[in-house]
Amino acid sequence: MIVKRRTRRRIPALVTAGVLAGVLAGVLAGASGCSAPPAPRTAPGPTAVSGPARPAPDRGAPSAPSATAQACPEGGVRLVEGEGNAAMGLRVADFQLVNCGTQPYMLEGYPQLSLRDDGDDPLEVSVEHGSAGITTGTPNLDAAPQRVTLAPGQAAGFGIVWRNLVTDGTVVATTARVLEVEPRPGAPRLSLRLASPVDLGNTGKLGLGPWQPLSR
Repeated sequence: MIVKRRTRRRIPALVTAGVLAGVLAGVLAGASGCSAPPAPRTAPGPTAVSGPARPAPDRGAPSAPSATAQACPEGGVRLVEGEGNAAMGLRVADFQLVNCGTQPYMLEGYPQLSLRDDGDDPLEVSVEHGSAGITTGTPNLDAAPQRVTLAPGQAAGFGIVWRNLVTDGTVVATTARVLEVEPRPGAPRLSLRLASPVDLGNTGKLGLGPWQPLSR
């Protein structure tokens, strides 16, 4: 009995190398296809909207004129209200007359004084020189009158005194909101709206002191 031996066919080395190269290429291609996609590009930020430029504040703009820069009245003097004082119905007030002009201004004796109410109507008030028995111990009110000459920029003052009393229910109490002063005979009258009104009650009486020089 004759036995036939099977012989193995050898696969050429070039064929085997080609097959392996193809397989490796396929694996690499698959691996690259499964990789993560690249990160998206960052969106651009918002762009500025152009518009009309805002003007810079004017640092050199002039400010409002102060009280000291007010125009000087016609007569060359200005009336100023001082600080008043009140105690148990007794009232005392001081006023100043400032020479805001360019020439000397002479005063003598007492100013001429009148009062008006809030409606600018004149009030009937008895104005007496000195403290007029309303109070005592007021040397500036009871001083002897004198001549006072004011150089430009200088000031003189006077005081008034009264009592806020209501002694008669049949007489209407009066309150003065405006003070009028004639500094010297024939001079223009000065009108001043008072920050602290003259509340006379129904006494109808007011004491007036003379002009006195003041240092400024």
